Amino acid sequence: MKRLRRLFVCLVCLCVVMSAQGCGSIAGVSSGKRIIRISHAQSETHPEHLGLLKFKEYVEENLGDKYEVQIYPNEILGSAQKAIELTQTGAIDFVVAGTANLETFADVYEIFSMPYLFTSEEAYHETMNDTDYMEKIYESTDDAGFRVLTWYNAGTRSFYAKKPIYTPDDLKGLKIRVQQSPASVKMANAFGAAASPMSFGEVYTAIQQGVIDGAENNELALTNNKHGEVAKYYSYNKHQMVPDLLIGNLKFLNSLSDEEFQVFKEAARLSTEVEMEEWDTQVQEAKDIAQNQMGVEFIDVDVQQFKDKVAGVQEEMLESNENIRDLYDHIQEINKKYE
Repeated sequence: MKRLRRLFVCLVCLCVVMSAQGCGSIAGVSSGKRIIRISHAQSETHPEHLGLLKFKEYVEENLGDKYEVQIYPNEILGSAQKAIELTQTGAIDFVVAGTANLETFADVYEIFSMPYLFTSEEAYHETMNDTDYMEKIYESTDDAGFRVLTWYNAGTRSFYAKKPIYTPDDLKGLKIRVQQSPASVKMANAFGAAASPMSFGEVYTAIQQGVIDGAENNELALTNNKHGEVAKYYSYNKHQMVPDLLIGNLKFLNSLSDEEFQVFKEAARLSTEVEMEEWDTQVQEAKDIAQNQMGVEFIDVDVQQFKDKVAGVQEEMLESNENIRDLYDHIQEINKKYE
């Protein structure tokens, strides 16, 4: 099955690349409209997909004579890292990816992998909604050929596994999937787990087959991605609040007229608005489904025990990466408002 999936992904990517070069026959290419392709890792019912549908609607309402937006969910075009590469080259135009995937392009994004960076969801949301400040961060990947247009709420990340986790000691020896980020690896290891970075799309099978013992993510991963079928314990240690980002090919963005660019920017803003509204609703629904239909046990833990375990990770990150200091200080000022 894995080989067939990889073959399918390769064929789709080939078609997309050929179409971008004017050699394909994907629907809409021959209509004279410019096809806008967006890749993401989630299902068609996920808040991010619903937000992207709003993006598509707004662009086509205002620029439908020139552009047609096509959305590719479920990692159809490959993992986030692969889709970022396709966005860099211009084979596709946009991708939704986590900040961990951008660390190799601009190390300022490493800060979002810092455990317990935000003291509350309110501080997290205020930081990300500080558009003037965040624009400076978003421009940091210009040299890599892409730029962030907006952010999506990806909730609060906690551990879930085949066995219950009540304290950091329960993580000792467990193989836990983390995002493909050096900081996330350090965090998991500091908790006592054996960090196993891998693509999000591989997690279900890896837990099912015993390659890993668990993972860390928000509640929607249990239902939207069916991880609750193979991991029956979700522990609210709340170690990270990591946004997902809508990333656009810079050459394409720069090719837009001022009026067109404003349409895409407004479409991005509206997509975030829809995504955040859907997020709050779906998290509650996911918890209910996971608990009452999938048999997942939700465990409240002493979060301070987990914070104490990774305090050294924060200090190490600040010492080793000067580029995160300004954003860190900015976030601490916002945190103080909500203490």
